[in-house]
Amino acid sequence: MSALLTCARSRLLELTRLRCDIFSTLYNPLGLRTGAKYLRARLRGPSMVQYYPKQLSFKELSRAMPELKLVNFEEEQRLFDVAERKKRGKGAPKKAKSPEESRRLAKKKRK
Repeated sequence: MSALLTCARSRLLELTRLRCDIFSTLYNPLGLRTGAKYLRARLRGPSMVQYYPKQLSFKELSRAMPELKLVNFEEEQRLFDVAERKKRGKGAPKKAKSPEESRRLAKKKRK
């Protein structure tokens, strides 16, 4: 009886291998997780990109049509505020051009 079962098992495995060759599927006799289901699935990215319209920024719009001479009031206000803060000494600190000018390095030397 056991000889009949082993023969049947090997025949079934051979049949499965042949079926996988014919239908071009993955032969996986141990049933390991391969992720083939997800790799075969249709990609979702292109359809999602088509669904959402492209959003134009003010910068892109003004570059596309320079003849309109559009003014970004928010950017103008931001630049004005930065200039005002610099006048009061509240602006961003200057970037260090060398490691010696760095504040972090100066703190380490003091300790």
